[in-house]
Amino acid sequence: MRTVCVYCGSSPGARAEYRQAAESLAEQLVDRGFGLVYGGAHVGLMGNIADRMLARGGEVTGVIPRALVDLEVAHESLSSLEVVPDMHARKARMAELSDGFIAMPGGLGTLEELFEMLTWSQLGFHAKPVGLLNAVGFYDRLLEFLDHAAIEGFMRAEHRQLLLASQSADELLSLLGTWQPTVVPKLESR
Repeated sequence: MRTVCVYCGSSPGARAEYRQAAESLAEQLVDRGFGLVYGGAHVGLMGNIADRMLARGGEVTGVIPRALVDLEVAHESLSSLEVVPDMHARKARMAELSDGFIAMPGGLGTLEELFEMLTWSQLGFHAKPVGLLNAVGFYDRLLEFLDHAAIEGFMRAEHRQLLLASQSADELLSLLGTWQPTVVPKLESR
């Protein structure tokens, strides 16, 4: 891996630990020589991870839709900022630029981006690792739900294993670095 896409909140969240997790992930990315691809904003956890990466000399590429630039949330000090027409173009470009994906705490947008990358992996549209930085147990219930979905037969056990998770940025990056694609078709012809 050379670049990691990080999905996270445009809000800081209710706990200082979320910001600390973003900063820790940034430090681990820089220490391992990885570049960051993210949503291009200067607000919330997005701004935290970008700022810490830049302060440590890391390479940061932002991809942001024109509408968000117009709302003045674009980060002005990135290594590279790409302005795209809409959210669909943003997600596609971020996926194209990235060798792996990590979701940190966030809201609907973060979840949507995470699940799109998992779905693409499940369908074989990409063979890149997808991880969850479960800071302060933020995603514990989501992980339980995914286990439940597999038990109830809505997801194969192999596809449940596509999502790597850890509360530690260091451990999560190690998991992503050793991940091997699972080749189990989602859909089988009859």
